[in-house]
Amino acid sequence: MTDLNQKVAAAARWSMINTVIRRVGTFATGVVLARLFFGPYEWGLYAVGLLVLAMLLSLNEMGVSLALVRWDGDIKRFAPTVLTLSTLSSSAFYLVLFVTAPAVARLLGSPEATEMLRLLCLTVVIDGIACVPIGKLNREFQQFRRTVVDVANFLVNTAVTIALAAAGMGAMAFAWGSLAGNIVALVGFALCAPDMLRFGWDRTQAARLLRFGLPLASASLLTLGIVNVDSVVVSSVLGPAALGLYAMAFNMSSWPVRIVSDTVRRVSYAGFSRLADSPEAFAAGFQRALAVVLAAAVPCCVLLGVLADPVIRLVYGDHWAGAAVALQFLVGLGLIRVAVDLAYDCLATRVRKTLMLMQAWWLFSLTPVLLLFAHRFGIAGVAAGQVVVAGLLVAPVFVVVLSRLGIRPALMLRACVRPALGGVAVGVLAWGLHLVLGGGFLSLAIIGLAAVAVYLPFVRPLLRSGRTDRSQTDHEAEPDGDKPLATAAQS
Repeated sequence: MTDLNQKVAAAARWSMINTVIRRVGTFATGVVLARLFFGPYEWGLYAVGLLVLAMLLSLNEMGVSLALVRWDGDIKRFAPTVLTLSTLSSSAFYLVLFVTAPAVARLLGSPEATEMLRLLCLTVVIDGIACVPIGKLNREFQQFRRTVVDVANFLVNTAVTIALAAAGMGAMAFAWGSLAGNIVALVGFALCAPDMLRFGWDRTQAARLLRFGLPLASASLLTLGIVNVDSVVVSSVLGPAALGLYAMAFNMSSWPVRIVSDTVRRVSYAGFSRLADSPEAFAAGFQRALAVVLAAAVPCCVLLGVLADPVIRLVYGDHWAGAAVALQFLVGLGLIRVAVDLAYDCLATRVRKTLMLMQAWWLFSLTPVLLLFAHRFGIAGVAAGQVVVAGLLVAPVFVVVLSRLGIRPALMLRACVRPALGGVAVGVLAWGLHLVLGGGFLSLAIIGLAAVAVYLPFVRPLLRSGRTDRSQTDHEAEPDGDKPLATAAQS
């Protein structure tokens, strides 16, 4: 194994550890806060803050920090210009937000969120500074150091948030906790890469950086719009309490999506890139990958959908039960997202411009449907609207584009058959057992184990096929064992 491969392997390992620690910790913290301190209203105010913050973070450094990872040569030549650009643009965005915060909060149906927006979004400026040392750590695969800093950020954030929530500060506890954690993170990143926090200016480099970064930032904003337009609609039409319930349902529906998609997307782009020159192998590879990701996601989504109410009551408490109906629809969206994420990585190796148009179509078709459904059916309508648009207006477009690349609809349908049949069996079993056993912890555990036992016979051939394909790929790669990993690292 070459030195590059060792660095990539170590970085991937620490990146996964970092992700697991923060997600498990965030989940546990959310349970504590939701059960002991906050109701849907406070959670909704915080969701408004996160929504605005996410929009700002997608644009604040205008995409220029990615040059620190992607450009060749000595980054010390252009890092000072990157730091100046990102700090100036982040500060400008924050000043605009500070002035317009009352109007933004009113537009989102939460005028009482004004001060929280002003405090929480200070982290935009911190991010604009920290992105430069972070870029160096990512470039040099120093994920261990980043993990240490991220965990310190999380611990400080959590401690401050819980302490202030216990003191009765409401949604402002989230903002102060986030700000404290990000300040600690900035100090940590500065210690990890002190040579990166030096301001400078080169006019030629600045122009080149903006030409590189602005298209990336625009694409990021478009993707973020698809993810967050539902929250904008719920907040502006139904108010912060409804947004709190919807945000909780969406977060729970994303559990299987994050587990499956994040795992697969570590390797899917590189894998499809290697198969791109062979149409037959490309199509067969997509079919196998689609079957495997659906096999992994279907039982989780079906169980969450069928047992939405008892699971929410068990994990977060009875006062969150209003999120159950929305969750039942959103797990359907989660299944579609798992397949679409895989298709996205597949298409990104061949038709990137088409992907931008498809994302724009998704966003512009989603907005009017969600507005209509929100006014008529509340948060359940918004969740149902998501499924309608994704299933009837977006997924068929992906199918058509994939078919033009040689991946026939029949292949995709074949990949769905076994997971779908297994999902039906799991749903019927879970519903029947729930009627008999009820919704306590022990009952849900028994239902989960029984569902796994029923589901595995349906998908075992798919999993066995996946193992065979991996072993064949590993055998073929043995003569050039270092190449695939190095190629993936450079792509």
